[in-house]
Amino acid sequence: MKTYISILRGINVSGKNLIKMAALKTMYESLKFENIQTYVQSGNVIFSTNATDVKTLENKITNQIKKDFGFEVPIIVLTTDRLAAIIKHNPFTKDNLKDASFLHVTFLANIPTEINKIGIEAKKLAGEEIEFAEDVIYLYCSNGYGKTKLNNNFLENKLKVTATTRNWRTVNELMKLAVSNTALF
Repeated sequence: MKTYISILRGINVSGKNLIKMAALKTMYESLKFENIQTYVQSGNVIFSTNATDVKTLENKITNQIKKDFGFEVPIIVLTTDRLAAIIKHNPFTKDNLKDASFLHVTFLANIPTEINKIGIEAKKLAGEEIEFAEDVIYLYCSNGYGKTKLNNNFLENKLKVTATTRNWRTVNELMKLAVSNTALF
C-alpha cells in the first residue's frame, strides 16, 4: 500500500465549494482508501491505497466530489517521494535570511508546455522571488501571499495548467503526516 497526498484547489474559500473535512474523509473512505487524514479546511488529504497511477487517482477523487457534492474541484495527487523532492529542492530554504513564513509552493497539475518567464517575472513586486521547476513553482512573497500578483489565477492563466498554492508550513506538515501515515504499514 502506498501513501499519497491530495491537494484540492478552491474549496472552502470565500464561502464557495464548501466541504466539511468529516464529509470529505467519509467520501475518501467510500473510494476504499485507507489511513485517511485531513489537514486544515482548505482540502489537504493524506490517504493510502494500492493504486499506483496519480492521474487515475485524481480523476477518481474529482468524479466522486462531483457526484457527492455537486461541483468540480481540481485535485493534485502527490506521492510522498515527490513531495519530499519538492521540499528538498526549494531554493529559498538555503538562504538563512529568508523568512520561512513568506515561502509558498504552487503545485501544477501538469508540466507547462510553455513558460514565459520574463512575462511572469515582470509581475513580481519588490522583494518577491520566483523559481520554476518541472511541476512546481517556488515563491518568496515578502509582502505576503495576499498581496502578490503571482497568485494561482495569474499563474494558471499564464501557464495554461491547473495550479494550487500552499504555504511552506502546510507543505512541511503534509510531509510529516504522510511519513507518519506510511509508518502505519
